[in-house]
Amino acid sequence: MIRDWSNFIGGRTALITGSGAGIGRAISMHMARAGAEVWINDVDQGRADSVVAEIEADGGKAHTVIADVCDPTSVREMVATTGPLDILVNNAGTGVRAFGAGGVPLVPFAESDPADWESVMRVNLTGVLHVTHAYLPDMLEQKWGRILTIVSDAGRKGERRQVVYGAAKAAAMGFARGLATEVGRSGVTVNCISLGSMRHGPLAEAADADPELERKMASGYPVGRLGKVDDPAPLAVLLCSDAAEWITGQVYPVDGGYAPAL
Repeated sequence: MIRDWSNFIGGRTALITGSGAGIGRAISMHMARAGAEVWINDVDQGRADSVVAEIEADGGKAHTVIADVCDPTSVREMVATTGPLDILVNNAGTGVRAFGAGGVPLVPFAESDPADWESVMRVNLTGVLHVTHAYLPDMLEQKWGRILTIVSDAGRKGERRQVVYGAAKAAAMGFARGLATEVGRSGVTVNCISLGSMRHGPLAEAADADPELERKMASGYPVGRLGKVDDPAPLAVLLCSDAAEWITGQVYPVDGGYAPAL
């Protein structure tokens, strides 16, 4: 972990979507510690306010903005609240239900319900398009911007029973690569971080209840453990800094070596 980055992205304004918990919360905390003024976006007021309070208690500057990234009207209202950004992290997303209740079930594609496909595509792809489209013009005008999207190895490598989810994440990667070619000369970079299995939420609860389950899942990772929510945060800060101005159109795996990049 970087021990002292108190002004690494100082003076920048950042929005992290879906940052009321988990990976989004961790990225927000790290960006605030690196000097950015952070907007915490979530659909849940209580979760967002809690993260803002944590950041402020840690000496950072943060604000809550409630919006549904899948709703264009809600996104426009969010832009009116935050104003122009320097940094956008498209973190909001949803996966498939391997553990716990709720969400889309983990089943082979042939057994999947087409009614479930739309919600997965809307959050993991359409939401990325809506939010990026809304904030990009100001970045182009100011000739500086960083756009980072959190994706998954389900889209980079492919995973059984996660076909539609993987398709949405793969499409988000393709969008990032294409957009990078359009906006690079305007000082805007566009990258992705691709994650493996992260130990939080229902997976963490399942692992706590059954250590053998965690051991089996971790055996596929060369580093010997599942991901922690803080693992991608330092790279997120780097990619959203001045230091990364010559890095764009890339997908970086933060996955314990599960699926190395070529």
